[in-house]
Amino acid sequence: MKPWGFQAALRFLYPPHCMTCDAPVQAEFALCGPCWRETRFIHGLVCDLCGTPLPGEDPGHSVHCDDCLTIARPWQQGRAALVYEANGRKLVLALKHGDRLDLARPSAAWMYRAAKDLLRPDSVLAPIPLHWLRLLDRRYNQAALLSSALARMAGRRHIPDLLLRQRATPSQEGRDREGRFRNLEGALRINPRHRAGISGRHVVLVDDVMTSGATLAAGTEVCLAAGATAVSVAVLARVAKGA
Repeated sequence: MKPWGFQAALRFLYPPHCMTCDAPVQAEFALCGPCWRETRFIHGLVCDLCGTPLPGEDPGHSVHCDDCLTIARPWQQGRAALVYEANGRKLVLALKHGDRLDLARPSAAWMYRAAKDLLRPDSVLAPIPLHWLRLLDRRYNQAALLSSALARMAGRRHIPDLLLRQRATPSQEGRDREGRFRNLEGALRINPRHRAGISGRHVVLVDDVMTSGATLAAGTEVCLAAGATAVSVAVLARVAKGA
């Protein structure tokens, strides 16, 4: 049987279904109409530092949201693919806690569309790490899956263990902004094996969700201290005000 014939047979036996429900769709890794409408993709005018959507037309220069005007962000630019609400939240939680590793590739494609303007020829991509105890329990790091797929699409170097989480931090859930930043103090460090690999380079840190930005700020600071010239951030979903 020719390859196209085998693929057609597989599609007949196992027709593609929506990524977040059981509805039939036309192609693999697609959303059905209702799920698509419940997924708020970020486009148009966005905050240049965190990627949150903003009202209005593009003024031709970078703009910042209220949070990023209030909080000093150590990174240079940031982008997000989705707003963390409705089906966007469902997708993130399925990847993070539901063993839906198949969601990493299409999610990374959405991230690439949102963040491709951040990438430079010297960019190195790296995920926000899990502590080894949490990794042992979860069996995979969803941020590493996203950063690996994003690096392949972008044709950039990927360093999955660039950052190490040297202590097991309690969950950020339920903490206020100050508590989230305090919780991450001293939690991350650079893997000594890769210090030379980021010296003089642009680093893009990848995570699944940005809420306060505390984790990404902690990662950015250790990358800059290790000699990175600049750091940008890319996330699958951004928690936005009013979401």
